[in-house]
Amino acid sequence: MKPQGLTTEEAKQRLKTDGFNELPSAKPKNLLTLGLQVVREPMFLLLIACGSLYLVLGDYREGIVLMSSILIIIFITFYQYRKTERALDALKNLSSPRALVIRDDNPVRIPGREVVNGDVMLLQEGDRVAADAVLTDSENLLVDESMLTGESVSVIKKFSPGKIKLESPGGENDFNLFSGTMILRGKATALVLATGTGTQLGRIGASLQISDNGESRLQKELKVVIRRFGMIGVGISIIVFILYYLTRGDLINALLSSLSSAMAILPEEFPVVMTVFLALGAWRISEKNVLTRKPSAIESLGSATVLCSDKTGTITLNRMTVVAMTDMAGSSWKKVDRSMGSSFQNILRHAAAACPDNPADPMERAVIDLYTKELSVILPGIKHSYPFSSELLAMTNVRVLEKSVMISCKGAVETVSGLCRLSTTENEKILLAANRLAADGFRVLAVSEGFPNAEELPSTQKELKHNFLGLIAFEDPVRPEVPAAMEECREAGIKVMMITGDYPATAISIGKQIGLNHDRVMTGQQLALLTDQELKNSIRNINIFARVLPDQKLRIVEALKSNGEVVAMTGDGINDAPALKAANIGVAMGMKGTDVAREASSLVLLDDNFASIVSAIRLGRRIYDNLQKAMMYILAIHIPIIGLALLPAILPGIPFLLFPLHIVFMEMIIDPVCSVAFESEPEEKGLMKRAPRNPNAEFFGKKSIIKSVLNGFLILTTVLLVYFWSLAEGHTEGESRAIAFTTLILSNVGFILSGLSRSRNAFQVIGEKNPAVKIILGFAVMVLVLIMVVPSARLLFGFEVPDWHHFIPSIAGSLALVTILEIQKLYLIKKGESRQSPA
Repeated sequence: MKPQGLTTEEAKQRLKTDGFNELPSAKPKNLLTLGLQVVREPMFLLLIACGSLYLVLGDYREGIVLMSSILIIIFITFYQYRKTERALDALKNLSSPRALVIRDDNPVRIPGREVVNGDVMLLQEGDRVAADAVLTDSENLLVDESMLTGESVSVIKKFSPGKIKLESPGGENDFNLFSGTMILRGKATALVLATGTGTQLGRIGASLQISDNGESRLQKELKVVIRRFGMIGVGISIIVFILYYLTRGDLINALLSSLSSAMAILPEEFPVVMTVFLALGAWRISEKNVLTRKPSAIESLGSATVLCSDKTGTITLNRMTVVAMTDMAGSSWKKVDRSMGSSFQNILRHAAAACPDNPADPMERAVIDLYTKELSVILPGIKHSYPFSSELLAMTNVRVLEKSVMISCKGAVETVSGLCRLSTTENEKILLAANRLAADGFRVLAVSEGFPNAEELPSTQKELKHNFLGLIAFEDPVRPEVPAAMEECREAGIKVMMITGDYPATAISIGKQIGLNHDRVMTGQQLALLTDQELKNSIRNINIFARVLPDQKLRIVEALKSNGEVVAMTGDGINDAPALKAANIGVAMGMKGTDVAREASSLVLLDDNFASIVSAIRLGRRIYDNLQKAMMYILAIHIPIIGLALLPAILPGIPFLLFPLHIVFMEMIIDPVCSVAFESEPEEKGLMKRAPRNPNAEFFGKKSIIKSVLNGFLILTTVLLVYFWSLAEGHTEGESRAIAFTTLILSNVGFILSGLSRSRNAFQVIGEKNPAVKIILGFAVMVLVLIMVVPSARLLFGFEVPDWHHFIPSIAGSLALVTILEIQKLYLIKKGESRQSPA
């Protein structure tokens, strides 16, 4: 007895009890929530604290600027978030998929989200299954389950009396239907047993809530550095105040000196630069058709050591194509076009005639497309059809010609050869050819021509006479840009792994085409027998995993991470979502990817182009390089500022050298240089020919810190030498301050030009396409000249301007500094350090 479905009232009650039939999805954040989330970040709390400190100490200009920058950064973050979410929303199907169910003994079409347990669904070709269900009736049913299993081969389903339970997809069961899968052929009636989070699809979505990548390494490291800087800054400020007051007894100047020290040491640039780099980095990556859902992924992107990729729809086009044919004589034809011989044209003609007029099956579509393109002859209408069934894996169409009928059959090789009643020798020859094609990873169909035994058509295909014509081989072709992208990954030291639910032979064939090492292939069955430790040891020598289940993909990613790898994973199916979430960098397909995969990912490829992820990795390396150079610049340039601010407290005979306004002017150069000039700097030479950055290497490594501090002391030494020379020459305090400050600004300009690139010299940097550098540095020098020229500005800065020739030591000192820095760079280039990933 077949289920009769629910009444409308029963459905309403179950909807209240069980909820809607929909997947868990992250709720969009409003402006207030996003703003609070940004401000709660420790980096921004420190920024607020710095701004508040300046306001309390009376430096309203710097305090207001810092407070205003918080609002600007929140706006940029919110804008980028909304831009990303709007683009993702555009990718979604805005209307809920419809479902045909029995309600009150009548078929009624309802939104898929309103399907409940106990509903009876009526399904036919082209329908997407709305919930997990068990078949109660079926007719020639063929289902695409690739979104759950990763297997591109369609699955035959049939009603099994007495089977009323749900089993996992990808097994041997043939009586279950799963939410999100597609009916390719036939029709069915099914009883719903699970909806929403209770479905296979929903359980995968729920597992995503468990995985959490937490804070990135750089975020944690930056917090520690900022905290230490803050503590040092407070401590030094107190010491300066005490020393200055004890040695000179001047309370006002002691406070002024203490304030200058605090402004010089407090690292307010760090969080600003970090945020601006990530926001602008997300924008730059979006220009490569990659949306950034989690800005922290940009940090990890350039240090990716392993790229795990699904096959179907990622490496391949997810579109079946005819690639070869073999005729009865055993001849092969791999150039399927108009130059085909007559026997191959006949194979194609009958293969197309054996297909429905508007097929949903990928292989049938491939045959029709090729037939339409190459033969361009309109097929006559179908008079009668012998359908494909689980008992007989073949289908035959009878088409009416002017004076006769055209009978065409296609199906599994063993089935069609059996219908043709071939001799043992002929059968072995055909099976050998089919096995040879299958070994190359191709899907194979056999084609035959039928003849009636009498004027009337028989009731079954078996009663027809069949003449075997040949074989047709199909493959899901590789995306044309993938081999080049693979080669670039190899040069960049990134291991590429293909993880697929498809058969080993198909995976090996694709591996050969894209240049992926296919010496060792591990199947999901083999993987299931390994312990986690055994998998960790084995995975180092494997590039291809085949017949892998969703939970096994997650195990692979976790094993790689436990080996210290930085894992990027691309994927599009629901089966990819847990691994996408667990990976350091999850990259979902935007066009063909599922909503669940996009929700789980850090990045989304809008064009589903495998090469786009390589472009994103290139940009990630560039962004990380430039961010590190900017941070090291901040560290280095603070050394002379701190030294000049502390000097009067340490040496009582030295005049007060830097006022807070001088430091504010320096910040006007430092902030835009770090946030814009360094960010805009082109990539280093050989960027994608060096190994990935060691994932365990600290961003603020000892080597980088020592180098930055030494460079900072080099600038400080240059300024002090010029300053003491000016005092020895008999210049007044105001004149010496003007000469020393000019030296500091020019040295800073030279240091920036030299530090923007590790592989190009300062002159090459000036000539490259980075207008931000020219604008910012040109503006700084222009303002410096105006300060020296305008009397009121000179008074405000405490300057007295001597004759212009007295500034020659400032220019000579800065040029000498640049020369030393460039010699140092040449030495490092010669050692090859500039070619390595920055430590």
